[in-house]
Amino acid sequence: MKECPVKQLKTIEPLPPRMQPLAVDERGYVVPWFVDWIDGKPEFRAMDGKKFVRAIREKLCWVCGQRMGRLMTFVAGPMCGINRTSSEPPSHKECAEWSTRNCPFLSNPQAIRRVDEVIGADMSNCAGNALTRNPGVVMLWTTKDYSIFNDGKDKPLLHMGEPVSVEWYALGKSASREQVIASIESGIPALITIAQQQNGAMQALTEMRQRFEKFIPA
Repeated sequence: MKECPVKQLKTIEPLPPRMQPLAVDERGYVVPWFVDWIDGKPEFRAMDGKKFVRAIREKLCWVCGQRMGRLMTFVAGPMCGINRTSSEPPSHKECAEWSTRNCPFLSNPQAIRRVDEVIGADMSNCAGNALTRNPGVVMLWTTKDYSIFNDGKDKPLLHMGEPVSVEWYALGKSASREQVIASIESGIPALITIAQQQNGAMQALTEMRQRFEKFIPA
């Protein structure tokens, strides 16, 4: 991997100290630690599999790559909050917050996740049942622990531990209750479709959704 020379860093906010050593691409965008590099250029849509393993084993921040402390923050959508499952390791809270407010995809509900042969157009290389939609809101799930489990296709998924706090963002700022509920209502049909294919899963999904209600903004 090599750092790309750049004249001007394209950020809305100053980088947190831990993110300042990160590489910057030729357009001026900071490159998160997890991003895979292909032919000397960062492919923002793809993660580096070796870094995934390191993040788990060494308890490294998914964004800056530095060691984390007691608390860890997952950046996810509300569907991940309902089933408490993430395909990506957690980050420092400040790295997660900065990413949520400044990442072009996370801060823009209209942004579309591009899929092609580079990252796998059929999403078969992703763990679990990947939802390619932009949920419109971002959930920051801060916890003290998580565990790893097999998704049934020999790929790892992470079960997020009980949260210390849950925060919501939309358009780079605090999300309203209405925005969060709208995201849940538009995403839950996908979970229902999956649950209907498994014996007893619908009841489990109903219970998980009810448990999740307390984390929706007042």
